[in-house]
Amino acid sequence: MRIPEIMKNRMSLSFEVFPPKADKPLEPLLEVLEKLYAQEPDFISCTYGAGGTNAGRHMEICRAIQESGVTQPLSHFTCIKNTRDDIRRQMDACLSLGIDNVLALRGDIPKGMEGTGGDFTHASELISFLREEYGDKFVIAMAGAPEKHIEAQTFAQDIAHLRMKQDAGADFIMTQLCYDTEQFKRWLSDIRTAGIHIPVDVGIMPVLNKDSVIRMCLGTNGCSIPRELAELISRHYNDSEEDFRKAGIEYTVKLVYELMIQGVNGIHFYSLNRAEAVLEICDACGLTFRK
Repeated sequence: MRIPEIMKNRMSLSFEVFPPKADKPLEPLLEVLEKLYAQEPDFISCTYGAGGTNAGRHMEICRAIQESGVTQPLSHFTCIKNTRDDIRRQMDACLSLGIDNVLALRGDIPKGMEGTGGDFTHASELISFLREEYGDKFVIAMAGAPEKHIEAQTFAQDIAHLRMKQDAGADFIMTQLCYDTEQFKRWLSDIRTAGIHIPVDVGIMPVLNKDSVIRMCLGTNGCSIPRELAELISRHYNDSEEDFRKAGIEYTVKLVYELMIQGVNGIHFYSLNRAEAVLEICDACGLTFRK
């Protein structure tokens, strides 16, 4: 069953992984995937290096997921340094492997570059091209930022861009992490008012390490840290990483419940290439959907 159809029938469950660097072995990640398969996720997404810097390893991972026979891969893909011919070649390679889910992104502009360096400037253009070239052969996901993309001047501008991506042919939204559930609730209401009707798959980064949370929220995504999470980060827990991890998992379980009751169509965990914590959270939330 294709991802949008799953989301119409019930809330989906999925995970994200990223390729190891070129000089690192794949085996540790393949072992993580084996553990994630036990949860029978509806799909597993794999990130894509800027400018295709990790494209080969990325495709190895997507192929391994496809060949597992347990679930389906979703391939990230960016505009960075990709011409129309580049896109056709890589999308044809995906289809030849049976990979027909893609998250179409503009991508982060590498330092020293002005613009994407490819044929498309915006994700909406990439989505439109994929839809025109391939029709319904691909399920196309688009990104959404519940706290506004850091480059958008206003929330209205950001939501207008979301509407443009939907109208270009996207099938569902995969969100950036968001710990502020009240803001998520406002954003969900606002996009529905704006006529964005496609399913929403909410991205969740488990709270496992103080520095990682601070870096991802404040240094990378421009996301807020709500007071409850800030207090959790501020406590010392006798300097015990394990005590913080336990408290962070409890916080993440609560976060999942609060997002579930808002009517999201899917829960998507950023696994950080580690299985144990996300599986522990899934078990605590009852997120096991046997096919």
